[in-house]
Amino acid sequence: MTGDAVTDRGSWFRVEAGSTASAVRRAAERLGTDLGLGAARIADLAIVAAELTSNLVKHADEGVLLLRPVRGDRHAGVELIAIDSGPGMADLTVSSRDGHSTTGTLGIGLGAIVRQATWFDGYSRPGRGTVLAVQVWPRDADPGPSWVGALTRPLAGEQVSGDGYAWRVVDGRRQVLACDGLGHGPLAAAATEAATEAFRRAPAASPATVVEHLHRAMTHTRGAALAVAEPDPAAGLLRYAGLGNVSGSVIDGAGHRRGLVSLPGIAGHQRPVIRQYEYPFPPDALLVMHSDGVVDRWQLDDHPGLAGRSPLVVAATLLRDAGTRRDDACVLVAKGAP
Repeated sequence: MTGDAVTDRGSWFRVEAGSTASAVRRAAERLGTDLGLGAARIADLAIVAAELTSNLVKHADEGVLLLRPVRGDRHAGVELIAIDSGPGMADLTVSSRDGHSTTGTLGIGLGAIVRQATWFDGYSRPGRGTVLAVQVWPRDADPGPSWVGALTRPLAGEQVSGDGYAWRVVDGRRQVLACDGLGHGPLAAAATEAATEAFRRAPAASPATVVEHLHRAMTHTRGAALAVAEPDPAAGLLRYAGLGNVSGSVIDGAGHRRGLVSLPGIAGHQRPVIRQYEYPFPPDALLVMHSDGVVDRWQLDDHPGLAGRSPLVVAATLLRDAGTRRDDACVLVAKGAP
């Protein structure tokens, strides 16, 4: 599940023993060094990595951790996302206080994580497991709350995922991309890489125009299913254009879920019909987009309180509970406001 180098897509670790926990800590320290965090913050990062992996070894079932860089306009940091299907916690806030323990230990693990982190969020339910997301940035960096969060996971046995995502803010437009390169492995990943690069260079235009731009930029690849969305809470609208089997949904503040229309076709192949649709999108709404490596029968109502967590924690929880290991998987979640 892991490689020696941590790319921007990140590296996944299955954490089942103390030896893996040590490997995660060393990889996090190397990444912090590569990003220029400085000795003091790398020491903080080592504590975070050690405590996260220790919790997975002691308490988790099927515990995994994603390690990856995060980048802002002027700084870069390290992000760790720990996911498990263990016993969970009734109150994550209480469990984060020093002295709280369920195993007779000192109970300082989560408290130490919160103290060393620049940003921390999590979600846990008894009997359902826990998701913890942590970022460690330089001391003078303030990334602020994010309006979007996403992650991918490769097919079991593969080192790279053919699924991907990107987001941007251009001329006041907030736009997101979710992409599923055809097949899996390096060629699927290459198609998705072409899509994300083209998305970042695309004109500041409507989602339909952006999808047309991606289609033209991907003719040298095996092609991909993809969708581009533009949340516009000020107008109360979501603009959406999709091709193929990338799924999109809007969940309103009352928890009602509405599916979004993607047309048949493959970006980069032949000439697909591209059409844009608009949907109501109030400021308290959530946008969820995912590849077909995520079973579409999920419901946020099955996770009380999850909609109020960060987009990244929502995405990680859905990947854990609805993702399959028989295909690459990608989940992207965006909010109307941070």
